Amino acid sequence: MSKSLKRVRATLEAAGVTPDIRETALARTAVDAATALDCDVDQIAKSIVLRGENSGEALLFITAGAQQVDLARAAALAGEPLGKADAALIRAQTGFAIGGVAPLGHLTPPRAWFDRSLLKFPLVWAAAGTPHHVFCLKPQEMAQLSDAQVSDFITEN
Repeated sequence: MSKSLKRVRATLEAAGVTPDIRETALARTAVDAATALDCDVDQIAKSIVLRGENSGEALLFITAGAQQVDLARAAALAGEPLGKADAALIRAQTGFAIGGVAPLGHLTPPRAWFDRSLLKFPLVWAAAGTPHHVFCLKPQEMAQLSDAQVSDFITEN
């Protein structure tokens, strides 16, 4: 078992959650994960990591799978302009590689926001630290364990 997957499992267990972690052929994208799990793509809570332009920190936006982060709305929440986080920053702060970033179990927990649209589902799925592993939780529980503020930051359709 990878160190990243172990860290996610340990974080869930420390919170009193019996983790439902599943291995998939591939869950690098929300579409891949939804196909593997036979669920709606918006039931996938994807971890979008952006870089604070002033702080240089990685900031986490947990977003419904088919949605896009509205950078202006996200920047207003973060209180600073946002840019693309590179793989090195993501790995250094979260401990995860792109494609397997979990919403919890980070080496250095980032400031985080949770897409309000995820709350309409009884369960949501997220990466469990690798591109081949996912776990599910009630969305309210995922937001709480991620220490994420439930917010509106997706692009309006």
